[in-house]
Amino acid sequence: MAENNTVTVIGGGLAGCEASWQLAQRGIKVNLFEMKPKKYTPAHKFRGFAELVCSNSLKASRIESAAGLLKEEMHRLGSLIIPCAEETSVEAGGALAVDREKFSLLVTERIKSHENINIISDEVSEIPQGNVIIATGPLTSDSLAADIEKICGNRLSFFDAAAPIVTSDSLNKDIVFFASRYDRGDADYINCPMNREEYTRFYTELINAESAELKDFDKESFKVYEGCMPVEVLAKRGEDTMRFGPLKPVGLTDKRTGKRPYAVVQLRKENREGTMYNLVGFQTNLKFGEQKRVFSMIPGLENAEFVRFGVMHRNFFIDSPRLLKPTFEMKNRKGLFFAGQMTGVEGYIESAMSGIMAGINMYCRIAGKNPLVLPRETMTGALTSYISDEFITDFQPMGCNMGILPDLNVRIKDKKLKYGAYAERALKAFDECLERFNNENNS
Repeated sequence: MAENNTVTVIGGGLAGCEASWQLAQRGIKVNLFEMKPKKYTPAHKFRGFAELVCSNSLKASRIESAAGLLKEEMHRLGSLIIPCAEETSVEAGGALAVDREKFSLLVTERIKSHENINIISDEVSEIPQGNVIIATGPLTSDSLAADIEKICGNRLSFFDAAAPIVTSDSLNKDIVFFASRYDRGDADYINCPMNREEYTRFYTELINAESAELKDFDKESFKVYEGCMPVEVLAKRGEDTMRFGPLKPVGLTDKRTGKRPYAVVQLRKENREGTMYNLVGFQTNLKFGEQKRVFSMIPGLENAEFVRFGVMHRNFFIDSPRLLKPTFEMKNRKGLFFAGQMTGVEGYIESAMSGIMAGINMYCRIAGKNPLVLPRETMTGALTSYISDEFITDFQPMGCNMGILPDLNVRIKDKKLKYGAYAERALKAFDECLERFNNENNS
């Protein structure tokens, strides 16, 4: 391709890597800007691309789940991220979870080794001219964020929180036990059972613990997204809120009593070797000393070694329904695309999906081909439709879920069968659309 068809991709996260990969695989030259290792965001610490911060899980794998369906669609679109995740996966029951470092290094290796991708380790402070995909994520640097505001008209912000990680050999093996709910799949989760007295004591200390100062964050716009809510904020909604959320005991039996516990804290494998585990649902903004004190009250974690404490950081997203087409291109500026969580798709795989679609549609624009817009019956199409729906007046981020798909118009009581029907319909619509797209653009 001619030099003027070179695409600038800003950001080496999930979305930026997927966008770069889609373009490079189609013969388009890419200049991929990533400010690491020269500069890091408050949340990012690892040198590699596609760094996962909040969790190591890419959600459920089964096809009759929203996340499993989305991952299958991404596979069929030639995803880079999903195969890399599968190659670096760790046991996590029915979910796809990864060894974060190995995953990042594998993605980095494949990006850097592609002949059509040129890596530029530098910060971008202004939106360049020409064909550009902005995929800088929820922690976009202040200078670039200010420039984005100029063309977007406003900037919406909220806060994200990450969970602590502990070493497995520091856990009290006389108390904790391996199990998955209802014995489904492999027993890949470590469970910390609580009786009523233990739970009440823990709850009281948690809601009264001291939170960290937000410092440079914009406190006036503080808004916690529900999918990554600090556990202490959730707890303050009511004493039993956690027991019906991340600490629900259903489907589990305490090995010591033979009965269902009053509450259960679950730990998920953080790396392939199983030497580290993260506290599921325990994203937090408590001070580090408070995290050590309060979380050590959890049975089995009395002497837990914390290799990472929970942290909180600011996210921001644009008002996509008024700014973006379903192709992820700006409505009022040709050749400028956005991708990732700043578009309002919430979650790792959702962010990566947007990068795939932005990359494909940037290629289509350059090559003079029809864009790819998947039908709403697909999970990808439902999410892209959501972020570009002008009828949404109070726009908030959205992750993949069966609720955003069009109704089946058939009553199916069994949830698994119902979701299976959604998935079957989605993949049929997906394949038909992709076939039409390929036929139209190759004729």
